[in-house]
Amino acid sequence: MHLEKRLRIGRGALTLTIGLGVIAGLLLVAQAFLLSRAINLVFLQGAALADILSLLAALLGVGAARALALWGGEAAAQGLAESVKTDLREKLFAHILALGPAYTRGERSGELVNTATGGIEALDAYLREYIPQVALAAFVPLIMLVTVFPIDLVSGFVLLLTAPLIPFFMILIGKAAGALNRRQWLALSRMSAHFLDVLQGLTTLKLFQRSRAQIEIIARVSDQFRKTTLDVLRVAFLSALVLEMVATISTAVVAVEIGLRLLHGVLDFERAFFVLVLAPEFYLPLRTLGIRFHAGVAGATAAQRIFDVLETQPEVPPTPDVQPLPPPSFYIRLEDVVYAYGDRPALNGLALEIRPGERLALVGPSGGGKTTIGQLLLRFIEPQGGQITIDGLPLNRLPADGWRERIAWVSQNPYLFNASAAENIRLGKPSATMAEIVEAARLAGAHEFISALPSGYDTLIGERGARLSGGQAQRIALARAFLRNAPLLILDEATAHLDPETELLIQASINRLMQGRTALIIAHRLSTVYNADRIAVIDGGRVVETGAHEELLRQNGVYRQLVTAYAGEQAKPF
Repeated sequence: MHLEKRLRIGRGALTLTIGLGVIAGLLLVAQAFLLSRAINLVFLQGAALADILSLLAALLGVGAARALALWGGEAAAQGLAESVKTDLREKLFAHILALGPAYTRGERSGELVNTATGGIEALDAYLREYIPQVALAAFVPLIMLVTVFPIDLVSGFVLLLTAPLIPFFMILIGKAAGALNRRQWLALSRMSAHFLDVLQGLTTLKLFQRSRAQIEIIARVSDQFRKTTLDVLRVAFLSALVLEMVATISTAVVAVEIGLRLLHGVLDFERAFFVLVLAPEFYLPLRTLGIRFHAGVAGATAAQRIFDVLETQPEVPPTPDVQPLPPPSFYIRLEDVVYAYGDRPALNGLALEIRPGERLALVGPSGGGKTTIGQLLLRFIEPQGGQITIDGLPLNRLPADGWRERIAWVSQNPYLFNASAAENIRLGKPSATMAEIVEAARLAGAHEFISALPSGYDTLIGERGARLSGGQAQRIALARAFLRNAPLLILDEATAHLDPETELLIQASINRLMQGRTALIIAHRLSTVYNADRIAVIDGGRVVETGAHEELLRQNGVYRQLVTAYAGEQAKPF
């Protein structure tokens, strides 16, 4: 599919841009005609200033109209570029959100950011300069040929035969330019991704004394980008030289043949001067297209990556016949659910039920599929086999956004944005009042430390909660869950990586949060599941045991082995 069609360029703005460019070309022909007539009258026929005042006034008016047409064309092209970029940026961001965490986890964040920012900006010259110039390079020389042929047949044939030389050389050089631009864009994407990786991992690099080594790596990556950029510029300068040379030689050929016929009296001065004035302007649109061809190639290269993202199908497709959401107290059933990450199976025919109002804990060896169950219920991924039902309705028939509004999710590594404490809590309910935010913070045990911050709830807490401890960040995540007040609570080991005292405080908040709600506790530490109503042991992508804590201990199975191993670990001396 052509890039122009994929971009869905607005026909109105593009037509206006091309139309004004064609009008400017017609006015240029008129200027050449008026100028040649005025000079012929003055120098060969001895006309006085008064005799050519009307011609000069017309020449001035045509010049002003042409300048206005050129300005209008540029303004329309700028509006076209801004409109398409804005639309594409919104679509790309919305599509990345639709693709969800399952997609972004497999991509490099820095490269995606570069695509969404620098990639879309690279389309500016393509949309504003290259696409309109493609049409003008065809229409404007055609207008001039139609004008010149009736006046001077020989010059018309010279123009017609020399015109294809510029596109010919442009295509030859363009093949090399396309490959180099792709290399440059790849180098830029890799450099952006590496810079972000280094910034995010700076603490780790410092701890392992590898930060200095990154200077050499960054220098090498930057030098690679410098070399690819210089290769692109080298080809761009070479193509500009070749195109200027071809256009200059072609104009010289026209000038020589006109001059010879003028000397031999075959052609009169007015017609000769008119054609001579038009000759450089005849090649100008083609030369301009050659100059802007590199902007077009760079934009097309960036657009290819953008459309690679846009054409990636979401793992959770939109539901064509959306069912109404069930009441807040619902029964969840997973029936023969299968899911694999590439060649690595995570769930293999899993069967599980979550009853209304119960606290169900998922335990088992690492990699058994516990977190995958949470991702499926959040609809970040879809089962590859089997189905999930809510009160008998298939989950994939429920509106995804509406379903997620009924879930409060607290992970072991909650993401906090570089915003105020209040704004981070308000993510749970965007319409919440300040009083509701404070109450949620109280329930989560976060009000005291937030009030002690320099600006209280208005304090910026830094990217990823950089200014907070792990326990404080977890309590803000719990405050979000309290504010959301959803009937289903998913806890993905919310007390991991905490000291015992902080763990007790957060566990008390979690107990308050679970009151009157259905809770799914994805546990990696067995201390958090002893008080669950029911425990499901996941091993090898299946539920191998279910029951209460004491009941499972008596079965002398996988759960007992896990508890014994955990108790032995806890008993080790420091």
